[in-house]
Amino acid sequence: MGKKFFRFEFLLLFAVFIIATCGLIYELVAGTLASYLLGDSVKQFSFIIGVYLFSMGIGSFFSKFFHKNLLNTFVEIEILVGLIGGLSSVVLFLLFESVGSFQFILYLFVFVTGFLVGLEIPLLMNILKDRVEFKDLVSNVFTFDYIGALLASILFPLVLVPKLGIMGTSLFFGMINVSIAIALCFLLKSELKKVSLLKAKAVFSFLLLLAVFIFSDKILSYSEGKLYGENIIYTNSTPYQRIVLTHNKSDYRLYLNNNLQFSSADEYRYHEALVHPVMSIAKNVKSVLVLGGGDGLAVREILKYKDVQKITLVDLDAGMTKLFKTNTVLTNFNKNSLNNAKVTVINTDAYIWAKSCKEKFDVAIIDFPDPSNYSLGKLYSLNFYQTIKTILKPDAAVVIQTTSPYFAPKSFWCINKTVMQVFPQVDAYHAYVPSFGEWGYTIAINGFGTTFNEVNRKASGLKFYNYQFDRFNYFTTDMVSNQVEINRLDNQILVRYFDEEWGKLQ
Repeated sequence: MGKKFFRFEFLLLFAVFIIATCGLIYELVAGTLASYLLGDSVKQFSFIIGVYLFSMGIGSFFSKFFHKNLLNTFVEIEILVGLIGGLSSVVLFLLFESVGSFQFILYLFVFVTGFLVGLEIPLLMNILKDRVEFKDLVSNVFTFDYIGALLASILFPLVLVPKLGIMGTSLFFGMINVSIAIALCFLLKSELKKVSLLKAKAVFSFLLLLAVFIFSDKILSYSEGKLYGENIIYTNSTPYQRIVLTHNKSDYRLYLNNNLQFSSADEYRYHEALVHPVMSIAKNVKSVLVLGGGDGLAVREILKYKDVQKITLVDLDAGMTKLFKTNTVLTNFNKNSLNNAKVTVINTDAYIWAKSCKEKFDVAIIDFPDPSNYSLGKLYSLNFYQTIKTILKPDAAVVIQTTSPYFAPKSFWCINKTVMQVFPQVDAYHAYVPSFGEWGYTIAINGFGTTFNEVNRKASGLKFYNYQFDRFNYFTTDMVSNQVEINRLDNQILVRYFDEEWGKLQ
């Protein structure tokens, strides 16, 4: 009897461990998927965590109304959690381009999953309350619960997303959820009623999830084909972003988390405007720092100057730089720049790296993604630019991609005003890039030894930039905004400006 009881208790406590692990995985999947599709990862994760915890509380409240056949109910809920949580990413990917109320469906999935998970723990405690002393019951249940949550939070970014992707991860853990239900059906069959029906439901659910898992790559390709409307030739999920490369006639396009990064048809306009003004005015260009720019396209332009002896590129995502080092289509675009002997690639957080860097640079080119969330907003902050100043030589020059002055003038001039607090000479300019519209840059000099109109060197073979800086730094009235604040770490006003301005266009 004691051995049988121990097995019963252990099985249910192990189920708690699986519930916690799978429940947090579904929450992380929803947050990551929302970040990929909707942007602003901080807001999306914040809302999803809030909805999930709230729904768990509602589920816990309603658990008190269940009185009969608690073990059967527990197994039924385990099957439902596996099905709904497992299929959630599949349904959301397929519906993103088809429905106007996508966010409602997203939060509905989060709510239902959280509600069912919230039901499970109280039900399990009610099942065990007459078999285990209360203090042992509470401590054991919450111990297994928290260990499961820790395991999920570690595995998700380091193993699951890189190996299985978002869709594969949710389906895999859906199968784990249902597997627990199947195991309980067989191992505790004497404790269950209508066990044959429960087994049939559980096995059918597992087979359904397995079938979708097997075809998940094709489903993802179909959904992304609808999303991008172009021929997808490469996809990859790194711990930081979803990378998609498309091809349409002679145009290749790179998307990161559903945001267009470049079009091969006109990227030269963006990168020539980014690189050549700062390279032409700098006193020296022997040592060049590139922050961001993991595609190597800015590095391609820098290498057009023979005086350059060393380029240090710092980009967070090793998956991104590896792709642009090895993919033959992409190395053709960047002229194999990332494999050049002059280039050193460092994959780490630029904010942390800059604070510990002891080297001094002649030129800094900052090509980060737009400040759509707070983790990116810190890279446009006063504190960050003050750090950058410490690793620049006297009279060094720096340029920063500064989003669109036409679509987001507050964001543009906020960055410019922030840079003005750090460097003695600061100016702004813009260029027209057909894929993006008017795009802007902030340029600065760490001293007074030169001016923005000087041309100390030129590169040959440019298709767009003509070294006449004055032609690029005139702004019409509709691209100017004077009522902006400085972007500081403790206020991140830039992220709010960006969300407000670009949000109007969606």
